[in-house]
Amino acid sequence: MLFIDEVHRFSKTQQDALLSAVENRVVLLVAATTENPSFAVVAPLLSRSLILQLRPLTSDDIRIVVQRAIEDPRGFGGRVVVTPEAVELLVQLAAGDARRALTALEVAAEVAEQVTVEAIEQSLDRAAVRYDRNGDQHYDVVSAFIKSVRGSDVDAALHYLARMLVAGEDPRFIARRLMILASEDIGMADPTALQTAVAAAQTVALIGMPEAQLTLAHATIHLATAPKSNAVTTALAAAMADIKAGKAGLVPAQLRDGHYSGAAALGNAQGYKYSHDNPDGVVAQQYPPDELVGVNYYRPTGRGGERDMAGRLDRLRAIIRKKRGRA
Repeated sequence: MLFIDEVHRFSKTQQDALLSAVENRVVLLVAATTENPSFAVVAPLLSRSLILQLRPLTSDDIRIVVQRAIEDPRGFGGRVVVTPEAVELLVQLAAGDARRALTALEVAAEVAEQVTVEAIEQSLDRAAVRYDRNGDQHYDVVSAFIKSVRGSDVDAALHYLARMLVAGEDPRFIARRLMILASEDIGMADPTALQTAVAAAQTVALIGMPEAQLTLAHATIHLATAPKSNAVTTALAAAMADIKAGKAGLVPAQLRDGHYSGAAALGNAQGYKYSHDNPDGVVAQQYPPDELVGVNYYRPTGRGGERDMAGRLDRLRAIIRKKRGRA
């Protein structure tokens, strides 16, 4: 039997070297990791393994471990006094990790014979927040943040934002995610959401932390409470699907480039109607390739700004397609 602790620290080459021995049953490999195996272990080794997930300890488990460390002769043996409030704080901040609670207790006990809430707080740093920027906790918290904003739960979104900020997450990363979300999940339901997200990113770049965290909270609240629509996302996806399906026909002659010598002889730009020559600023004219005439990609929802957009879009399409008898 070969036991490897923290197998995620092995390089891909080192992990690959284990494959032959595992596959030929030369060794029975037992490996442990604090990371998500899907990210930390190479696929060939992962496919030959049985994955067992160890759950975090419960609050009651942590409380028992802390009390044992205080009272057991192999621990402090009763040499230090820990207030009940301090024990509960240790349990709370451990986040299921007994080592974190014991480390904080040990540090606090070095500076005071009576361990209080204040002593515990002084012994803790950002590591108290269970969040590893390079591990699966990073992806879990970021995912929860985005999904909370998308789900319009502003309080949960602020919670996950705070976790990222306290753990030292790069504020530029948070700002980028908010900009993406503004178009992906809100779009034209509230066009000002993207403006707020971009302004937040600019603020992060201009003034930095810690002041910029207020701007990130501002943007998070705006996006979480904004009406939601993925119509922009689905519209682009549908258009790209048609392109990949081969529906990329010729550009209509009247829309082609006509600025160079000989373009007119090819029929380029002939018959083009300049929209601003019409009082309404819209003219009947074919814009898409022949095979896509009448196709509607953008389908606004009835939420937020898209509620009025639907009616306007129907009128625009009716005018543009009038010549061809399609609305």
